[in-house]
Amino acid sequence: KMAGSSAPWIGSAYLFLQSTCKTIALPSLYESSQKKPCVFKALKQALADSTGCMNGVDMLKVHCSHPHLIVQLKFCKQENCRRFLQSYREGALQKSLQSHLQLSLATTTVPLKVELKAGSEHLDKMLKDEDRCLECIYREKPDRLPDEEITELEECLKSLMFHQSTNNNVAGKDCSSLKFPSQPYPPQGSSLPTQVTFIFQGQQFDNRTITPDDHQKFAKSVSKKWKQVGRSLQKSCRALRDPVIDNLALEYDREGLYEQAYQMLLRFIQSEGKKATIARLIAALEENSLVSLAEELLGLHSNEDCS
Repeated sequence: KMAGSSAPWIGSAYLFLQSTCKTIALPSLYESSQKKPCVFKALKQALADSTGCMNGVDMLKVHCSHPHLIVQLKFCKQENCRRFLQSYREGALQKSLQSHLQLSLATTTVPLKVELKAGSEHLDKMLKDEDRCLECIYREKPDRLPDEEITELEECLKSLMFHQSTNNNVAGKDCSSLKFPSQPYPPQGSSLPTQVTFIFQGQQFDNRTITPDDHQKFAKSVSKKWKQVGRSLQKSCRALRDPVIDNLALEYDREGLYEQAYQMLLRFIQSEGKKATIARLIAALEENSLVSLAEELLGLHSNEDCS
């Protein structure tokens, strides 16, 4: 809280970002599990540059609205908001974003078009009147806490920065240390959870991590029951808590059941990492009377049956 003030100065604004390069679509990059941490890291670093500190402005949510990536911002101090507006007005924020995106994504230049809005007000039209901009931002109180996904990405970025501070040879563009690995599937056999084996139908099986082959077989065969399996996994997986499953159903409705099931299990794999084991998936399948699919994933069906 600000010294000498009974209440903190809090305001909100939306930063609209659009790549003017036809081959770079920022929403698509952010929707990619592999690129999301890289884009988030670039956003976080550029915003820190604009205010002079890592916590000068908070990201509450990142919306993908093609062709725009829309970042909801929260300011907790007027002086931080002033520094942000000055950086935005002078084009420094735009240059910083372009530079960090280029480094983080290991690509050529990322030309950007930027817009700033607070409620229905287009702040780009009044940038010379800083006090009016501040008034518009102050008037728009944040309507949410940081999105769960943002919170997880923030934690992972802090972890990465700590790692870099103790190991300076980590490449700046290496995003694999963030929550989401370059491949969503953890390497099999690498530091398995404490439950090394499990029992299914009286037989003992290795509790390996879920593989790409498991993932595809599940999406192909689970059909309409993918939601029920998701709700079984939800009990021990924060990333699948309501309303995530219903949102996935709506978001991928046009793509069909395969894609809905695929995306649900992808969320589980990305969130749980090495803990996304076959035992947990088999238990969820059993709970929903999908024994045949469980047998298929464990190789208990003949090759003909699996074709």
